[in-house]
Amino acid sequence: MSIRDLARELYRAKQQVERLEKELAQASPVEEERLQAELGEAREEWRLIRNMIEGRKSGPALPRKY
Repeated sequence: MSIRDLARELYRAKQQVERLEKELAQASPVEEERLQAELGEAREEWRLIRNMIEGRKSGPALPRKY
């Protein structure tokens, strides 16, 4: 996946996190547990994609000569 595609996925994941945070703020106690679980998963996805982008930007490690 290219960096551009990862950036799009990161944006989509961030939008999902923000949407779930807004829903959670207005949720009833019954919905709160379900939304907490969804928010946790969305945050994890966002973190993973962000880490993938950071790994791509840093580039491959230079080979070491022993």
